Amino acid sequence: MFWVLLLLLAWAVAGLACTRLCLAAVHAAAVDVDAGREHDLTLYEAAFLSGGPRRVADLTLVSMARQRRLLLARTGWATVVDPRGRDDIERSVIGAIGPDGQSPIAPVRDAAAGAEAVGTLAERLVRAGLAVPDGARTGIAAGVQRVRLAAVAVLALGAIALLMPGGAELPRHLVALWFGLPLALTLSCLAIARVEVHPYSRWASPAGQRLLGALSRHTGGGDDRTYLTTVAVRGVHAVGEPDLRAAFEQRASLWRD
Repeated sequence: MFWVLLLLLAWAVAGLACTRLCLAAVHAAAVDVDAGREHDLTLYEAAFLSGGPRRVADLTLVSMARQRRLLLARTGWATVVDPRGRDDIERSVIGAIGPDGQSPIAPVRDAAAGAEAVGTLAERLVRAGLAVPDGARTGIAAGVQRVRLAAVAVLALGAIALLMPGGAELPRHLVALWFGLPLALTLSCLAIARVEVHPYSRWASPAGQRLLGALSRHTGGGDDRTYLTTVAVRGVHAVGEPDLRAAFEQRASLWRD
C-alpha cells in the first residue's frame, strides 16, 4: 500500500500548487477592479508601462533632441544644448551627461533609468493600479510555473508507484487511473489559467494594458505628440528617422567598448 502514500503526496502537491495559482488570480482580479478609470496617460507613463525605466529614458532623450535642447549624434554621443531641464526626468538626463555636457548615450540612458524621478513615476503608477508592483510582477507567472512542476511531480510519483518492486494490490491500470486524477487537476487548472487569467506584461497591469491599447490606436499621425507617443509605446526602433536610429544603434557597441 506504499503507492497510497505516493498518491496522497501527489494530491498534496497538485492541490497546493493549484490553490496558490487561484489565490494569485483572485488577488490580481481584485486589484484590477476600477483601476485606471478616468486616467489619461502622460507620455512618461505610457513609456514606463510599455518598456519600463529604460523606455522612459529613451523617450526623454528623443523628446529633448526633437526640441533641439539635446544633440544625439550618429556616433552614439549625446551633447547638451540647453542645460535647463523642464522636469525632474529631464534634469536627471542632463545630470547623467555630466558637467562636460557630452557623454555616450548608453551610460546616460542607464543612469536616467535608475534615477529617483523614474522611481517616483513607477510608484505613482503602482498606486494607481496601472503598473505591476515589483513583488507581484511574477506572481501569476510563478503560480503557473508551480502548477507545471506539480504536474511533472505527479507523473514522477505515479511512475514510481507503478515501477515499485513487488507491485501493488490493485492492477496497474487502476493505480495509473488514481494518479490520473491529480494530474487532471493540474492540467485543467493550467487550461483555465490560459483562458481566464489576465495576462500581465512585465510592467503594465491589465488596466495599464487597456490604456496602452487605447493610446496605441492614436500613433499613426505626423505631429510631434504622435511621434513621441510612438516612441513611448513602441520604442526608438519604431521611428523611421535615420539619424536618430543610428544614434541609438551605436549606443550598445560604444558601451561594450
